Amino acid sequence: MADELTHRRRLLVLAICCMSLLIVTLDNTVLNVALPTLQKEFDASVSGMQWAVDAYTLVLASLLMLAGSTADRIGRRRIFVAGLVIFTLGSALCSLAPNLESLVAFRMVQAVGGSMLNPVAMSIITNTFTDPAERARAIGVWGGVAGISLAAGPLVGGALVDTVGWRSIFLVNLPVGLAALLLTLRYVPESRAPRPRRVDPVGQLLVIVLLGALTFAIIEAPRAGWTSPLILAFAGAALLGLLGLLRYEPRRAEPLIDLRFFRSAPFSGATVIAVSAFAALSGFLFLSTLFLQDVRGLDALHAGLWMLPIAAMALVCGPLSGRLVGSRGPRIPLLLAGATMTASGVLFAAFDAASSDGPRLVGYLLFGLGFGFVNAPITNTAVSGMPRAQAGVAAAVASTSRQIGTTLGVAVIGAVLASGVASSSYADGFVAAARPAWWIIAGCGLAVLALGALTSGRWAQESARRAAARLAEEEKEKKEEETARVTDDRY
Repeated sequence: MADELTHRRRLLVLAICCMSLLIVTLDNTVLNVALPTLQKEFDASVSGMQWAVDAYTLVLASLLMLAGSTADRIGRRRIFVAGLVIFTLGSALCSLAPNLESLVAFRMVQAVGGSMLNPVAMSIITNTFTDPAERARAIGVWGGVAGISLAAGPLVGGALVDTVGWRSIFLVNLPVGLAALLLTLRYVPESRAPRPRRVDPVGQLLVIVLLGALTFAIIEAPRAGWTSPLILAFAGAALLGLLGLLRYEPRRAEPLIDLRFFRSAPFSGATVIAVSAFAALSGFLFLSTLFLQDVRGLDALHAGLWMLPIAAMALVCGPLSGRLVGSRGPRIPLLLAGATMTASGVLFAAFDAASSDGPRLVGYLLFGLGFGFVNAPITNTAVSGMPRAQAGVAAAVASTSRQIGTTLGVAVIGAVLASGVASSSYADGFVAAARPAWWIIAGCGLAVLALGALTSGRWAQESARRAAARLAEEEKEKKEEETARVTDDRY
């Protein structure tokens, strides 16, 4: 079916998929500049603001792989349409939220729909663009939209909050979502995987327990106490979820998370790099917008304008990074990303760059440069050396890692801020707590730098080749066993 589509029709399908990516990814960061407004309107605590952001990314991280495998089984367009409906409905509910608790719940509804869009849209693109060169260009456009929408979220949010109000950041999703829905029904062909993966409900439940309990423990610990029975119980639940995954998933024929992938050093490195880079981004934006508005006294629009250097550098460096990955491999982009993100964090932590306009601008430019370079090589590094049949699953794990990083960044940075603010007046406590928070961001950049160097060399590539060969051999043995079993059943 995809081969029969005209070039113009394929481009239209790409545009529709990018529309869904735009609204889902924008909602990762667009709420940041509205947090001080929400804080005043709903009398929210730091942990309340964290939940307004993390409720969305937490559900996304938990359901991405389930949505992808479900779409492969019952139809990608069908799941994509359902995602657009749920996401648009969730956006409408968010715009009507009467209190913070309702907003958090409606953000989770949004995220359920969002989890059905991004991985499924990538599958639609892969199925639509069958020529390798066309597919590479289409994925390049997709990656560029993702990077720009993430970095531009605070700017868009600031403009909307100051001119229309915070509810408008959700209302703008309605026309885009409805347009994407109508265009999908008209132009996007249905497709399914020839051999879809089986459902893994136990693995899915363990992932939800692990991520949900860990996020709750980090966010609520400053208020409840790090050693309180409640926090220890949730930390214990997170540990049990992790141990359950490590014990249960290897026994599954088609697990939700195939732990064999982690035999590949590039794959393991890409997973941790994705968590580190997106934790740094979400923590950076969360910290910056609260500092600019609550400490420096800027309005939402001007705070969003200060994020413009990040968006601009992502716009410039994202395509450049993609070309470097294609021509020279992921090593150079990862080293540049790690070095500049680390330098930005150190500039704020050690030299108090946030207090002066010039150093602050330099810090934002450095961070934007780093984030612009890091996004493209993550997926490339994750699938490096993987068998083609496993590349989609490997890319889905990388996407999930991005969302986990986004969730943990807000949770950890917010917990550090909440602990500092609780001990003194808000402004003084914020400035004091910001220093260790900036060091954490610098540490995330250093992790990107170190892992980028470690997992992109010859040793790492050899480990990827060994892992791919072993995976291919195990898959071949599995198919032979299934064939033999079917033959025995017949006779």
